[in-house]
Amino acid sequence: MRIRVVLSRPSHPGNIGAAARAMKTMGFADLALVQPREFPHAEATALAAGAADLLDTARVHPSLDAALADCIVAAGLSARRRELTHPPQTLRDAAPELAAIATSQGRVALVFGNETSGLSNEELARCQRFVTIPANPAYSSLNLAAAVQVACYELAVAAASFDAPRATAREAATGEDVSRLCEELERVAVDSGYLDPAQPGRFMQRIRRLLARAGLEREEVKILRGFLGALAKKKL
Repeated sequence: MRIRVVLSRPSHPGNIGAAARAMKTMGFADLALVQPREFPHAEATALAAGAADLLDTARVHPSLDAALADCIVAAGLSARRRELTHPPQTLRDAAPELAAIATSQGRVALVFGNETSGLSNEELARCQRFVTIPANPAYSSLNLAAAVQVACYELAVAAASFDAPRATAREAATGEDVSRLCEELERVAVDSGYLDPAQPGRFMQRIRRLLARAGLEREEVKILRGFLGALAKKKL
């Protein structure tokens, strides 16, 4: 997926490094910087952690036009309301279309403005999409790297880039396993004096229902039976 993250006029080198790290976690590597105040910088490298390779390949441009020259769509991200712009879209609504374009048509840029002032009206006018990240209206300003992380995440999800890790397959307990466990539980309950065998009530019915809801694994049944066996030996 051809996604470029463009940071326009970033003032803090640490934010550049943190943004690179955010990109790499979501599988993106194309980073462009427009007139960064300080770059390269040791703080950027430090906060990039394992993503310093993105800083090594990042391109520095003299203007936003230059950074967008080979992109077919640019999405400007901003929290501020504007008058003379395209209708705003939420990031989640915009992500499927942007991901589809980046996958099948050409390069898409996600454009982020300066940490203090965000994108200017002139910069946003150079973008074909105006995208917002919905947030607390009383405090809607995201840290630059956090905004990059959220944007890259939404694009990766829209493109189904990653699957959730699969759980390790575990062997379920059989009916016989559970029956033997119930026998052990009943024996210990009687031997301990907790259960009166002359008036058992619904004790074992409730125990069986509880175990059925638990969805036990064979290893778990072995642990419980071993524990009950140890209790029985200790009493003897």
